[in-house]
Amino acid sequence: MGNETLRVAMAAVGETAESLAGKVRVDPKTAGRWVSQGRIPHARTRLAVAKVLGREAAELWPEPFRRRDLPWFRKWAELEQVAISIRSYQPLLVPGLLQTEAYARAVLSTGGLLPPAEVGRIVAGRLDRQAILDAEAPPRLVAVIDEVVLRRVVGDRAVMAGQVAHLAALAGREHVQVRVIPAENPWHTGLAGPFVLAGLPDGTELAYIDNQLRGQVVSDPVDVASLGRRWESVTGEALPRRQSIELIREVATTWS
Repeated sequence: MGNETLRVAMAAVGETAESLAGKVRVDPKTAGRWVSQGRIPHARTRLAVAKVLGREAAELWPEPFRRRDLPWFRKWAELEQVAISIRSYQPLLVPGLLQTEAYARAVLSTGGLLPPAEVGRIVAGRLDRQAILDAEAPPRLVAVIDEVVLRRVVGDRAVMAGQVAHLAALAGREHVQVRVIPAENPWHTGLAGPFVLAGLPDGTELAYIDNQLRGQVVSDPVDVASLGRRWESVTGEALPRRQSIELIREVATTWS
């Protein structure tokens, strides 16, 4: 099925697939498929096309904006889609972008605080977000976790076996780093709580922090800089990339 909304928007400003492709730096055949086959481009490309056409990206491609995340998380989920770098620190859980479906479901189902339908909706949204790691131009993701994340049971042993194996596979990708802070390390600044930093194409850096109730996007430069200093501190505690992968693989054998 084609994208009639996009075709009309292009016609209104006199753009063809060839001229639009030149302005957003893609192959003309790719731009043609957006119209004729309804293909959906990468988030950064969607924003570039929308700017050229004088429209909102959500108007041209509404499907990616029909998010299934919690309402207060949607702003950050949309920022993830256009980020060129993501730095995540998690002391207790595997970061959402690296979770398996079974692990995510087990985390959200713990305690029975959410109804099954709500769990399913949030899990689906979390898996949707992970598509950025398979994009043509994926962000550079660096995740720092504490060793306890690999060793504490979430769900059951089968869930953990799948999750740690998945983590080891992702850590081998060129654009993904997973670094582990050894359990024997003493108290460090990161244990005060998780946070994420995202770098945007225009050089802006934003952060995300959450608690038991909800999360918050942080844009104040002073606060973002403070979290940047904490990032430098926690990465200083973590093992180098290769040693971290070795530790993840070692722990994976204990779950099988």
